[in-house]
Amino acid sequence: MATEMKAREYKGLDRDEMISIYRTMYMSRRIDDKEIQLKGQNKIFFQISGAGHEAVLVAAGMALKPAYDWFYPYYRDRALCLQLGMTPLEQLLSAVGAEADPNSHGRQMPSHWGHKRLNIVSQSSPTGTQFLQSVGCAEASHRAALLDELKAKVVGFKGDEVVYVSSGDGTTSEGEFWEALNTACNLKLPVVFLIEDNGYAISVPVEVQTAGGDVSKLVEGFPNLYIQRCDGTDPVESVETMRRAVEHCRERRGAALVHAKVIRPYSHSLSDDEKLYRPDEERTADAERDPVKRFGALLVEEGLVTQEELQEIKDAVDHEVNQATDQALASPQPAPETATRFVYSPDVDPTSAEFDTEDGAELSGNAGTMVDLINRCLHTEMARDPSIVVFGEDVADCSREENLEKVKGKGGVFKVTANLQRKFGATRVFNSPLAEANIVGRAIGLATRGLKPVVEIQFFDYIWPAYHQIRNELALMRWRSAGDFKAPVVMRVPVGGYLKGGAIYHSQSGSTIFTHTPGLRVVYPATALDANGLLRTAIRSDDPVLFLEHKHLYRQAYNKSQYPPDDFMIPFGKAKTVREGTDLSIITYGALVQRSLVAARQAEQQGINVEVVDLRTLAPYDWKTITRTVKKTGKIIVAHEDSLSFGYGAEIAARISDELFEYLDAPVRRVAALDTFVAYAPQLEDAILPQVEDVFKAITELYSY
Repeated sequence: MATEMKAREYKGLDRDEMISIYRTMYMSRRIDDKEIQLKGQNKIFFQISGAGHEAVLVAAGMALKPAYDWFYPYYRDRALCLQLGMTPLEQLLSAVGAEADPNSHGRQMPSHWGHKRLNIVSQSSPTGTQFLQSVGCAEASHRAALLDELKAKVVGFKGDEVVYVSSGDGTTSEGEFWEALNTACNLKLPVVFLIEDNGYAISVPVEVQTAGGDVSKLVEGFPNLYIQRCDGTDPVESVETMRRAVEHCRERRGAALVHAKVIRPYSHSLSDDEKLYRPDEERTADAERDPVKRFGALLVEEGLVTQEELQEIKDAVDHEVNQATDQALASPQPAPETATRFVYSPDVDPTSAEFDTEDGAELSGNAGTMVDLINRCLHTEMARDPSIVVFGEDVADCSREENLEKVKGKGGVFKVTANLQRKFGATRVFNSPLAEANIVGRAIGLATRGLKPVVEIQFFDYIWPAYHQIRNELALMRWRSAGDFKAPVVMRVPVGGYLKGGAIYHSQSGSTIFTHTPGLRVVYPATALDANGLLRTAIRSDDPVLFLEHKHLYRQAYNKSQYPPDDFMIPFGKAKTVREGTDLSIITYGALVQRSLVAARQAEQQGINVEVVDLRTLAPYDWKTITRTVKKTGKIIVAHEDSLSFGYGAEIAARISDELFEYLDAPVRRVAALDTFVAYAPQLEDAILPQVEDVFKAITELYSY
């Protein structure tokens, strides 16, 4: 009877639950301690602990449902993962870099959590990137609830699943935290934000990080945000708090934020020494709040266990951890030949014949511009595949749906997405905030749940806030999880200059930065027909794709085309020889294709026969066609719009020199923009960007070499 009375005092937790909480907390701490020991023995290579955070994390695991809800943890969340069902062996396999490690199969540091079966989505090192992805994950459920045809497309759709995302207090300084809160509150998404506030971001204290030193006070103005605070070192209080927050989200009343005050009894990681910046009295005060020690003592004091029984629990955990350690140390690391697996999809090959319906395709109707044919592709693909969602800045016809019949509709600043919302509805076609990281981060979360986001970054010049998400998250999701998770997002991006007035921030062409990113496909059509076929391939492929649409080419008469059939596709890595020649070859793409053709026609008047090859895709590129044209003419110009130094042409030129040197009759020549920025004044713009006369000059000089 006494035990039952005590259980009622502990918010309904019975004796077995109280003991189970302690066991998981102690397990988490002992794995930390074991890893620290292994690091000292040089048997593992990195360690970062969850010490001091265990109580609120076990509570979170108890409030949520493994393999039902979705989880975006951070590196302190060891105890959460244990509570959800990850085993000590699985965590230690990560520490030793074993191939059998379910977190990343030896590809990431320890404590970078991921578990496909448990819906723990692969975590990365950058702090804060997980926030927007968790919002996208929850948004998939939200949109499926609004539209029946999405329900079967969203992986794990139950109708009441909740998404958990966590971070330390320092990470709330990242802009993506605020962007995520903005969208989660705006759409009333079922996301539980757990902020584990141990007072420090490595050595920087919270009052330096955060105005007023209390992030939950700062966010009180967000509508539809249920804010709860708790002592994160108290398991009972934490369970009660987390259950309230989770229930709020499960009932679809909006997002929740739990601000848990915890401690950090160990240094930030084994690469840090907190004695350098924390005085002894502060560290001693933290130690007195140690959740593992305090809760163990509480169990004994309340008569829930004897001291001997508590020791038996500890001994059993220690034995389990030691056994798991021996197994992990004996587990093999990944074989060297596996290093390049899962950079791209192993299941869908967009370079294959399956994606090649180009030859013999019957065209019909009046000729349309690149804008027209991209728009047609989006319409036909959205009709074919209900999992496609389109969003970005200004892409909808009219966000206020009640006004749709009164207005013509926006449909993007270049009208590329015109009438998509009108045709497919605002659940599938919608505007985003003016925040590029928000667009890509949410798209990653949506794609993780099985939807196919085709997003627009309004101008390439403003893609840089999203670069963090693209480089560290989107392109890496499949590789870092060894194929357990993927995010096949298509990013449509207007790019390039030759605009007469585009100036610095509407004329950029930095494609090289993205072609240098493994895992990302980069596509750059020069004609309306190519844009249609390549976009269809991008949408149907299983990899993330950066689809670059040159603004100058959007409405040119010379690249117009009649409309192809709805299954028209051009495979990636298939160049097109747009002009046959015998004397020298120009390898190019984008706006330089037409300029090269004009220059080639001028050269023909001087008896020079020039071949022009349009690469069409930059990653991958068509080495077979490049090899053929080098062997054919022996003289090569690589022309592109971006700056000369360190540009895309340097890679092509270097590889030709490396592998095809014996076929060259002259050095490989490059034509590109000056190593500066694009100016507003037309005369300056013309001088900066490569013109027809620049290509023609290179032709005549190389021909006479």
